[in-house]
Amino acid sequence: ATALAEWAPSDDGRYLAYGVQDGGTDWRTLKVVDATTGAELPDRVEWVKFSAIAWKPDGSGFFYSRFAKPDESAKFQSLNLNQQVWFHKVGTAQDADTMVYATPDRPKLGHGATVTDDGKWLVITSAQGTDPKVDVTIAPLTVSGVGTPRALITGLANNWDFAGTVGSKFWFVTDKDAPKGRIVSVDVAAKSPKFAPVVAQDTDTLVGASLVGKRLIVAYLGDAKSEAQLFELNGKRVGRVPLPDIGTAAGFGGKTGDAESFYTFTGFSTPATVYRYDSATNTARIVFQPKLAFDPAAFETQQVFYPSKDGTKIPMFIVRKKGDAGPASTLLYGYGGFNISMTPGFSATRLAWLDAGGVLAIANLRGGGEYGKAWHDAGKRAQKQNVFDDFIAAGEYLIAAGITSKAQLAIQGGSNGGLLVGAVVNQRPDLFAAALPAVG
Repeated sequence: ATALAEWAPSDDGRYLAYGVQDGGTDWRTLKVVDATTGAELPDRVEWVKFSAIAWKPDGSGFFYSRFAKPDESAKFQSLNLNQQVWFHKVGTAQDADTMVYATPDRPKLGHGATVTDDGKWLVITSAQGTDPKVDVTIAPLTVSGVGTPRALITGLANNWDFAGTVGSKFWFVTDKDAPKGRIVSVDVAAKSPKFAPVVAQDTDTLVGASLVGKRLIVAYLGDAKSEAQLFELNGKRVGRVPLPDIGTAAGFGGKTGDAESFYTFTGFSTPATVYRYDSATNTARIVFQPKLAFDPAAFETQQVFYPSKDGTKIPMFIVRKKGDAGPASTLLYGYGGFNISMTPGFSATRLAWLDAGGVLAIANLRGGGEYGKAWHDAGKRAQKQNVFDDFIAAGEYLIAAGITSKAQLAIQGGSNGGLLVGAVVNQRPDLFAAALPAVG
């Protein structure tokens, strides 16, 4: 029961650092491989959990996040307190690692580190719990080590996603004063750094941005469907990034000095296709497309908006074979939490269900991230009942619209969605014929 977890190659491609996960635990053991020979190096880094792997540009080592070694009896029971950022030099024992950042006065904070493309800065993002509210600390990187960390953003009041740098100028995606997201910049070399607006909030939800080449690739969710736009670094809009259809695009990573990026695109009946994208010309071409034993055009995706108990309009994708009509066995899936958006994606098992004549429905419930911070907040804590009401209303809609019947409606959800399914079968046992609550 051993699985490959996080992994990251050094910039020069010489080394690969990777995490090993045993028995489903969140603990990781980091190891290093020489990518040229395939030989595993003696490096072994333990007590790593909830961590990225961020290499120094020269490939000499990487930054990671870890906890103190717990007592053996508390290995799988101790609280996640006092996480620290460390640096590991390749070819040395973990005992020689250097601690870079810690907050012993705030033990509940978790920390993640990334290195800027130019190798000049370490960016540390700190959060408490799962809410997307973070502090940001930066530290200069030199050949000899890491400079003194200094706080750039404090207060744990908003989300700040790092998008890239040019010299001392940083770009961030934030929901501060913009529940659907906006992009700002700041010159950290200024005596009193101030954030300047770059890309304003739009009607669609801004879900990410990356600085590739000399432009910003900005990803949006428009009614739970992927869209992407290209901007100059000053915020001037260049145009829409070409996406082939209704679906989900992911990727768009790249280097500040390199215009090349890659992204995948997938839909309910379209397996992931990889595109090479040039931010200088705003053009894309297919790099990899899987060979298919079926015709994606034989299936259709419809998006509807139905009213929940309080009148809020909730979007839902309905997928089935083209030409099928009338009540049919329907699988309704939901999640509704943790700011996670349910977007179109391919699944072979779901396709088998569709091919057999079934209907797939995906409801975009409150609590997710489809419409930004306000949508997320409307489905958590004291507002959690909204999520259950949204899901119940989805089932009622599918029956009222003649898509299915009570005797043909099954519901499914996992993790937070398992909690969801458990709640609604208790609140409305008359509405569903079958329920699949997984790992609630």
